[in-house]
Amino acid sequence: MNFIEQLRIHMWDIFVYAFAAVTIIQLLYYAGFFRHVAFFQPKEKTKSQQHPVSVIVCARDEAANLAHNLPGVLVQTYPTTHEVIVVNDNSIDETKYLLEELRKTFKHLQVVNLDYEAKLIPGKKYPLSIGIKEARHEVVLLTDADCMPASEFWMQKMQDAYTDGIEIILGYGSYNKKPGMLNKLIRFETFHTALQYLSYALAGSPYMGVGRNLSYTKRLFFQNKGFSALNHVTGGDDDLFINRVATKHNTAVVIDPDAVTRSEPKTTWSDWIRQKTRHYSTGKFYKLQHRLLLGLYAFTHFLFYPLLLLALIANWRVALGLFVLRAIVQGWIFYKSMEKLNEKDLWPWWWLFDMWMFVYYLIFAPALWTKPRKNWN
Repeated sequence: MNFIEQLRIHMWDIFVYAFAAVTIIQLLYYAGFFRHVAFFQPKEKTKSQQHPVSVIVCARDEAANLAHNLPGVLVQTYPTTHEVIVVNDNSIDETKYLLEELRKTFKHLQVVNLDYEAKLIPGKKYPLSIGIKEARHEVVLLTDADCMPASEFWMQKMQDAYTDGIEIILGYGSYNKKPGMLNKLIRFETFHTALQYLSYALAGSPYMGVGRNLSYTKRLFFQNKGFSALNHVTGGDDDLFINRVATKHNTAVVIDPDAVTRSEPKTTWSDWIRQKTRHYSTGKFYKLQHRLLLGLYAFTHFLFYPLLLLALIANWRVALGLFVLRAIVQGWIFYKSMEKLNEKDLWPWWWLFDMWMFVYYLIFAPALWTKPRKNWN
């Protein structure tokens, strides 16, 4: 009997072994990483510090978003010195006039108007760099024009995580709840991404943050020469910068309902796909260990359901047992994590969204090799 014939005879056993291996790897991710968010408990502090904070918002033609969201940033309850800097990046709408009116009421609002483009520096990195340079305070807190803090204590909660040695604070940027399945899918994908980057940071391997809710020190920014190493990439002002400078010693995580920011999600499939394609185009620039860590999880996640079907044909008892074991662990981790991140309404759908991720990987995997667009909003 030659090798081909032996392989054909044992093919179904191979499917069962492969499914078992994929399931075990998935369980290791849930037990080793994702449990950190699910069972997160903030460390008790003997005293609360209040650092002077500079909030920075970059905006290009975002007058409507600023009118709706910026007041939520400006009225934060924060007794210590703070400022809000809006970098108006070559807007041609009513942004300039709106900000002038807001400055009459809010004296801590600072406006930086840019009326020229930075050549050879695509994306948001140049206006953000200008905002950080103009910031008066050491702690900078970043969000976007289309984001609103979930509470008046957002600034307080985010800066309170700074302790000795901490230079980066990662927060959660969620999307508003709307009717429809697309909204649920967008919010689940956002939750799933946050589950990874927050868990990996808590496990000592931070690899990204989101510019909708992110803080770091000016010293860290300038010690690493800002975004100079990333100027050839359109995006990366949040995830790639954090990927380069974050360590297990200088990074902290804030998981608190009051410390979340909320944004309006895309309302059409095409807009959402374009947005996610742009986001994923920076993934190929991550450090090797992070690409391997993320890639192994995504690859085994992608293979799980096709191998399940094949394994059920070969040995349904073993396949069903492994499937149920993963479902119990995954469902429990998702429930606790969604509870922590205020996304509990998604939990009854988690099993459907988990299967949807097979299609999701097919749609967005090519983004890892595509060239990103030059504009940033």
